[in-house]
Amino acid sequence: MITKRKKAAEMAKTRLHDTDTGSPQVQVAVLTRRIEELSAHLNKNHKDKHSRRGLLGLVADRRKHLKYLETTNRRAYGTLVKKLGLKK
Repeated sequence: MITKRKKAAEMAKTRLHDTDTGSPQVQVAVLTRRIEELSAHLNKNHKDKHSRRGLLGLVADRRKHLKYLETTNRRAYGTLVKKLGLKK
């Protein structure tokens, strides 16, 4: 589970302006953090099928946001992928 403090830290790293909480860059960064934490949980608890299903949903959601960002703003997409260390 991602805490408010961790979520705020991820938002602060990638936001476009002071009150930015919903841009695709911020959403992808928060989703990436949640995916990392859930992946670590599943490495310890490999039989937790319900969390695995949630993880697949988060990955699909992040993929949709990245696809949108790639079609609308390729430069921002490239910098975000580099910053988060994603494959693409």
